[in-house]
Amino acid sequence: MTTEREYTGDYPDKTLYIPGPTEVRDDVIDAMAEPMFGHRMDRMTDLYTTIVEDTKEFLGTDNDVVVLTASGTEFWEASTLNLVDEHILCTTCGNFGERHAKVADRLGKDVDRLAYEWGTAVKPEDVRGRLEGSDTEYDVVTCVMNESSTGVRNPIEEIGDVVAEYPDTRFVVDAVSALGGDYVDIDAHGIDVIFASTQKAFAMPPGLAVCVVSEDAYDQELESDAASWYGGFQRTLDYYDRKGQTHSTPAIPIMLAYRQQMKHMLEEGHEERDRRHREMAEYTREWAREYFDVYPEEGYESQTVACIENTRGIDVAETIETVSDRHDMVFSNGYGDIAEETFRIGHMGEHTVESIETLTDAIEDAAGL
Repeated sequence: MTTEREYTGDYPDKTLYIPGPTEVRDDVIDAMAEPMFGHRMDRMTDLYTTIVEDTKEFLGTDNDVVVLTASGTEFWEASTLNLVDEHILCTTCGNFGERHAKVADRLGKDVDRLAYEWGTAVKPEDVRGRLEGSDTEYDVVTCVMNESSTGVRNPIEEIGDVVAEYPDTRFVVDAVSALGGDYVDIDAHGIDVIFASTQKAFAMPPGLAVCVVSEDAYDQELESDAASWYGGFQRTLDYYDRKGQTHSTPAIPIMLAYRQQMKHMLEEGHEERDRRHREMAEYTREWAREYFDVYPEEGYESQTVACIENTRGIDVAETIETVSDRHDMVFSNGYGDIAEETFRIGHMGEHTVESIETLTDAIEDAAGL
């Protein structure tokens, strides 16, 4: 049974290299300390319309954007309720793809899985084969862009091109740990719904979920007999069109932080931010191959989270603790059944190659490499 543990505030600062939350700029944190105001005031309209339109500009999309007080998990549930009448095909190659399928199971949908071993990427030709060979007409196909449990980056662009050939099927992408740090042309590849959490590559505090919604997805929800109340596309987008606000009370301080961080992201630019993340990923993989190995299938490695195969058999938990104690840095063990077989480094948000090198030096010190 859990016992109460008082939060004292007396803790050493640790630099975060986990798959999220990640490091947040000081001025972004400071933005949350502005005086409170009402969520139905004109000031809220100014704030919310700014972050929505800035998000569209940064991502380079003409599709609609929803920003809600929630984690990205909200849009697993909402997209399923909004778009799936009966049949959904979930591609799974790790924990988070499987969780999406379990959400649909729990919501009473007819779930088919296109499943791969952990570490292996989803293949567009397999998606095509399933869609062509099945008698089932799927309402939705799902895929995780960045499977952070295994460090796999799935080829969602090519998968989206396949799904786009089926005009009655929507393509839903979980980009929770990738969007903002890994460039994707949303509109060009038939991605109907793509969502993320702000505490990952957006490098903001936790508490907001960002979702991009196509016109086809919006229209499909209109034809449905049921939809999510909180994350319904019609409800959220129509309210934005009428009022320029959220339909329910939002976490205003975090939206103020979002506004500040989006200034930095727009200044850097989507493509430049993508380049910086790619350089961090390449450095981390080179380091991993020198001392260990990389876990994901070659050619499908994540741009935001490195999953490193523990070929030396180091004590991962002990190494994490030593790095934390000696260097005030935190990285992550592997996920689930591969907790000791792998470890993970989050190279996302505001990190640079230089800051990632500081961590790998610390790991070398702690593990005696």
